[in-house]
Amino acid sequence: PEADEILSQRGVVVVPDVLANAGGVTVSFFEWQQNVQNVKWTEAEVLAKLEPIMVNAFNEVWETKEKYNVPMRTAAFVKAVERVASKMKI
Repeated sequence: PEADEILSQRGVVVVPDVLANAGGVTVSFFEWQQNVQNVKWTEAEVLAKLEPIMVNAFNEVWETKEKYNVPMRTAAFVKAVERVASKMKI
């Protein structure tokens, strides 16, 4: 967190680990899909599927950061809590 503040003061955007690691988790899901469907995607196909998901996730976190004027790491957790809360509503 201290490093985040220093980097922020220097104008460096820090992508929080929880957001960056989502790419690996998503690709693991893609691997599962391929196994279930008995297909094999090329690297280009995987990247084409992954990019819009990650860009959307980044944009949602960025918008949350701007909305609440908080660091990216906090915004990522706020967005996660908002998603869980919205799914819990009956």
